[in-house]
Amino acid sequence: MSMNNSPNLFLDPNANRFQVNIINESHDNNETSQENVCSDPPHYEETSFTEEAHNRLKISYRPEKRELFDSFLQNGEKTEASLHPYDTHSNMYYLQTFGHNTMDPVPKIDYYRNTGSVSGNKLNRPSLLEIHEQLAKNVAVNTSSVERVANGEGTAGEDTAGSKEEENKTGFVKFGWVKGVLVRCMLNIWGVMLFIRLSWIVGQAGIGLGVIIILLATMVTSITGLSTSAIATNGFVRGGGAYYLISRSLGPEFGGSIGLIFAFANAVAVAMYVVGFAETVVELLKESDTIMVDESNDIRIIGTITVVCLLGISVAGMEWEAKAQVILLVVLLVAIANFFIGTVIPTNNEKKARGFFNYQASIFAENFGPAFRDGEGFFSVFAIFFPAATGILAGANISGDLEDPQGAIPKGTMLAIFITTIAYIGVAICAASCVVRDATGNVNDTVVSGMSCNGSSACTLGYDFSRCRSQPCDYGLMNNFQVMSMVSGFGPLITAGIFSATLSSALASLVSAPKVFQALCKDNVYKALHFFAKGYGKNNEPIRGYVLTFVIAMAFILIAELNTIAPIISNFFLASYALINFSCFHASYAKSPGWRPAFRYYNMWMSLFGALLCCGVMFVINWWAALITYAIELFLYIYVTYKKPEVNWGSSAQALYYINALDSALALTTVEDHVKNFRPQCIVLTGAPMTRPALLDITHTFTKNNGLCICCEVYMGPRKLCVKEMNSGMAKKQAWLTKNKRKAFYAAVAADSFRDGVKSLLQASGLGRMKPNTLVIGFKKDWRNATAVQVENYVGVIHDTFDFELGMIIVRISQGFDISQVLQVQEELEKLEQERLALEAAIKDNEFEEGKPGFCGFLRKATKLSISKQETKKESTINTTQSMHVGEFNQKLLEASTQFKKKQGKGTIDVWWLFDDGGLTILIPYILTIRKKWKSCKLRIFTGGKVNRIEEEKLVMASLLSKFRIKFADINIVCDINMKPSKESWKFFEEMIEPYRLHESCKDITTAEKLKRETPWKITDAELEAFKEKSYRQVRLNELLQEHSRAANLIVLSLPVARKAVVSDHLYMAWLEILSKNLPPVLMVRGNHKNVLTFYS
Repeated sequence: MSMNNSPNLFLDPNANRFQVNIINESHDNNETSQENVCSDPPHYEETSFTEEAHNRLKISYRPEKRELFDSFLQNGEKTEASLHPYDTHSNMYYLQTFGHNTMDPVPKIDYYRNTGSVSGNKLNRPSLLEIHEQLAKNVAVNTSSVERVANGEGTAGEDTAGSKEEENKTGFVKFGWVKGVLVRCMLNIWGVMLFIRLSWIVGQAGIGLGVIIILLATMVTSITGLSTSAIATNGFVRGGGAYYLISRSLGPEFGGSIGLIFAFANAVAVAMYVVGFAETVVELLKESDTIMVDESNDIRIIGTITVVCLLGISVAGMEWEAKAQVILLVVLLVAIANFFIGTVIPTNNEKKARGFFNYQASIFAENFGPAFRDGEGFFSVFAIFFPAATGILAGANISGDLEDPQGAIPKGTMLAIFITTIAYIGVAICAASCVVRDATGNVNDTVVSGMSCNGSSACTLGYDFSRCRSQPCDYGLMNNFQVMSMVSGFGPLITAGIFSATLSSALASLVSAPKVFQALCKDNVYKALHFFAKGYGKNNEPIRGYVLTFVIAMAFILIAELNTIAPIISNFFLASYALINFSCFHASYAKSPGWRPAFRYYNMWMSLFGALLCCGVMFVINWWAALITYAIELFLYIYVTYKKPEVNWGSSAQALYYINALDSALALTTVEDHVKNFRPQCIVLTGAPMTRPALLDITHTFTKNNGLCICCEVYMGPRKLCVKEMNSGMAKKQAWLTKNKRKAFYAAVAADSFRDGVKSLLQASGLGRMKPNTLVIGFKKDWRNATAVQVENYVGVIHDTFDFELGMIIVRISQGFDISQVLQVQEELEKLEQERLALEAAIKDNEFEEGKPGFCGFLRKATKLSISKQETKKESTINTTQSMHVGEFNQKLLEASTQFKKKQGKGTIDVWWLFDDGGLTILIPYILTIRKKWKSCKLRIFTGGKVNRIEEEKLVMASLLSKFRIKFADINIVCDINMKPSKESWKFFEEMIEPYRLHESCKDITTAEKLKRETPWKITDAELEAFKEKSYRQVRLNELLQEHSRAANLIVLSLPVARKAVVSDHLYMAWLEILSKNLPPVLMVRGNHKNVLTFYS
């Protein structure tokens, strides 16, 4: 089958790139298809990509299934096309993709949509598990597959048709790039400045510097336009304009802060433009002597009426607003054309007296250089002009209403910047080539014969305006703001142009502010503002946002102090431009594979330059306004960062965090390890972190802000189930660590046994130099009730740890660590409480029906009584359940699970440093003492020694610790470690190991050998005799610990090491049991016998 190479092919939403035949797995069909393939050579024909392609979806049935499908289709619930492409786990049907029966679908856009996509329903492709696992055979069609189709997981044709139907039904109004972007941007950029300030600017700066000022402002907006285009073409753009672009690129912190001030700036800009319009109207009223009250109040009255009218146009819908914009643009273009026409119409004496002489080379030459007056300079004039160049985001701000934002925003924005810049430069040059800087307006000020002109162009043209040097004049570029009206062919058209410019800008801002604000509120960045997220009508119009914008605009119109607020508003817009440029730079710099803008004409360093340029212009315009803008933005940034909105937009900040972390990790690999930089980097076998919080807490105490901590869990059982459970819980458990402020990672593995899983973790955990060097594990309190395999796995983990040359810490507390049962009880009680609350709510909802008369009221009362009875029964069940669980609720276990979270009172950490393991046994307690919760505890050191050398041993240990700069409260030399334990203690130990002894010496050789083969894990008499001295030592150490350290806050003890294949697992567990029994929390520590301490600098 050949594909149509027409370029329209890829734009057709109904394009069906492959033939879909849903067929059953029938041997007859397979044979027939194979015969056809073998008998005929390949026939290439053009595939239809029209609606007819959907008719290719055919269903063939097994004879016995025909009735089932007939009844299913006749119900009217589903059509042939509604069967999901991969309902193959529910029935026998496959997709025929490229002529091959398979569950694998071809690439399709519907698989990549977001869940809430408005442009089409999201489809779920078959999971890797469904494709990889063996397909179940002979499974009848069931209702589950029908429900999946009913929930929107239909075929491509159905989804496209449904999307079109929805669009036609709701009547969305979408704009193209001309009406949606180009027109809006041109109207917003061309402001009142074009008509009443541009002539003054070119008079002050001259043609040369005036053009540079215009180009400099255009440079800022052009760079921002390029950055906007790049961001807008890097994926689907929704409503929200500048806020959406910045937030999706830099994250909610920057987006939330700039979105709020940008929406506010647009709202206040409405007031600014409306007041500009009102001032022009009041000037006309003043000329005709028809002032209503006074100038200030007339501005308020006219401004209020204007805002109400504009609000009505906006609320009427985007379609009406767009029509109004087009009309205003036509008026504006006519006004500009009127000016250019006026420059070539021959002037008269009255206009000559006011300084207009048509195009004159002498005037051009005279006005080419600057002539700054009244304290003005290049940057002050630039600051006055720059607001005239803003407005480039007018199209992007309604991105949600554009038909194709990705194509419209770049084309419309950049073309608008180009056209408006040409117009500004053209008007500036034409005005400065026709009009002199100063003129008196008196037709009698002509040149007297014999008078020297001194290079004055007006003088050479027959007029003497020399008295303007000594006294102020009312006409000329420098003095008359109505130069364009004077020059134009028909003056009232310029007034119409001023009206058009002000009203169009006000209308654009009145639409932009609510749209941006609605997008911000929808994202719930500021939860208090979510009220304004609701939209109304076919275009989801933000009516509440319109009202809020109206109120803000009215407030500033009534205050009428816009001269103060105007610089701040300009700086708000500039801050938005700066962040858009920085967003483009940041996204490029982060080098994320997801940064693939279709718009290629940008450069990340140019964007960075544009961001810095915007920041510089902010200070040029008004330094105190710039500081206020930065302060407000910083405050909002800190607020949003503190609140941490639950959103994940894949921002470039996330990408850069990854790049920085990766670079740091790679840089760390070049740094050789040094003993001075040693820090405990721990794997903690917590399982799910919330089930053993105490084990995590004690580890976190000495790794927080100091070393790596990885909470690990081993899933055992069938791999399919394990992997599914593991993957589903990964994010939840890491989120629990984050929520509980535990600076730790979570990792899990699926393995056949606990030991195999830990072995994998020991070898593969970590990255580069950030690799674990210590394993932390809880003591297996139930080892005597566990199976031999479980004990073997536990002890095997210890052996593996030493094999891989890691340190080992075994932690024991009297109550144990696992609180999973307590958590289950709490979850059950919470569910019961929720059910109780739901019942109460149901009864309250029915209470108001009680008073209604008639039979229906009686029925409602009966229903209420029934519910009340059910509630009473349910409450009694709840109370019974609660009372039942109170006895089981292990309060001591809960208290034990939080004991390491509490601040430890004054006490001691007793360190029994019996064997030199490289220093880990002394380093761990030292780190604990410098932590806030443990700093009240002092170190007491216990070590072995000889009776006749107690003082010398103390001095040696004190000297060693002082060289290591480790403070201690006391040193105790224990001389009787090797004494035999008491008979009671030894008897207890013998009774403990009795169930695990083989007693082969009491049996004949044949029986003994048989027992060894059947129970190789049991303790033999020979083994017990060989390690009797070591067993004595463990029992004796417990007696000494009971004697000296019973009152300690924590005991840190050298962990005994058992030789592999020599000491049996149960004997080793008995040593650990007797060593740490009936004591405060114990850390049994053994380093990897490599130095972790040094006394060298």
